[in-house]
Amino acid sequence: MQLLSKLQKEISDYLMMDTCFNNEHKAEAEAIASHLLQNLTGDIPLLNKKTHIKLLHILSQKSSKEHGIYACEDTEELQSIELPDLFNDLPYPPPKFWDFTFIDLFAGIGGFRQAFQAVGGKCVFSSEWNKYAKKTYAANYGEMPYGDIRSIPKEQIPKHDVLCAGFPCQPFSLAGVSKKNSLGRKHGFEDETQGTLFFEIKEILRIKRPKAFMLENVKNLLSHDKGRTFEVIRKSLVDELGYVIGYKVVNGAAWVPQHRERIYILGFDPQQIDISSNDIIIPDKPEQNYKYPKLASIIKPHVEGHTLGPGTWATLERHKAHHEKAGNGFGYGLLTWPLNDDAVTRTISARYHKDGAEILVQQEGTRPRKLTIEEAMQLQGYDPRKFLFPVSATQAYTQIGNSVVVPAVEASARVIANQLKEKSL
Repeated sequence: MQLLSKLQKEISDYLMMDTCFNNEHKAEAEAIASHLLQNLTGDIPLLNKKTHIKLLHILSQKSSKEHGIYACEDTEELQSIELPDLFNDLPYPPPKFWDFTFIDLFAGIGGFRQAFQAVGGKCVFSSEWNKYAKKTYAANYGEMPYGDIRSIPKEQIPKHDVLCAGFPCQPFSLAGVSKKNSLGRKHGFEDETQGTLFFEIKEILRIKRPKAFMLENVKNLLSHDKGRTFEVIRKSLVDELGYVIGYKVVNGAAWVPQHRERIYILGFDPQQIDISSNDIIIPDKPEQNYKYPKLASIIKPHVEGHTLGPGTWATLERHKAHHEKAGNGFGYGLLTWPLNDDAVTRTISARYHKDGAEILVQQEGTRPRKLTIEEAMQLQGYDPRKFLFPVSATQAYTQIGNSVVVPAVEASARVIANQLKEKSL
């Protein structure tokens, strides 16, 4: 990773000083550098051809003793530049061989990337606006995502086989709609900052025309605005763009002990894939050989430093008592010992770091505790032995709550990979 970081910095520094490089694009220098190193001769957004060739010449002229890069003399030979194994020390290095390519939009911490790499894909472009999520993404995959997708010319996005996007769900989630209503703000497609991000996806699909896509959002997307929101999405994908789609609400609890219902939308271009909507089977449970991680194997019986403070616990108790008196089920969720074999937690959210209310763990003789970061990771299917969080605990919890159930996404990713392999025209 040391050499990778060094080369990324050299390229980034060069771009910052290059007078021919567009000043408006210099904020993306780090993303450009990392994408270039993972895809040397491919399309790199915001990098013009002249600068691209110049950078390849610079890389090719590095001494093999210093970098292990094979020198070449002219532009044609730049196609054969070979970098050393820059990515070996990464938790999730890019594949050396692949069956298809994909892009990772609204990438978060890379749940889609893990899933699609696991079934034979190579990521050729990633985008994520949150600076802390970008830091975590880079630490695990060696690639700094580009920022706001709205600022990237769609024509410059690399050609790809599959578009992946867990697009922002706050405009459609029950909690998000309720909060926006209380504040008098718009939601859904009337939310001018987030709701319109679906149309960024639509535009990329129109211009780049990938063979397939996978979109993920909250269950409430189906019922939002009495179903009209989802109908806009369906019409956009099917009637306007001509894709064949299938969709299903999938509960991640089939793969991990966390109740997490999300809608998955899978689409295929019938001009490139021989498929009908009846052929799109979205898995709602794992294959027979899947080893289910029981909650008791995740939750530790004794943990220091995560006990709720007396003020926080008192607030949660008052909140629960108030709602119980009102006759509804709102309030904290508490895991009690012993944990049943079929125990499943509530849905972990991006606000978990605040008080842990949705998933608390009973402790004998004292107040309950929050989950550790390692426990929370496993409820989303991440491997705590490999995955890195180079950010604060607050940011780590937020990123976990915003992510996806990786093995559930992987099951649908495998459906797409198989269709690409078996039914491409």
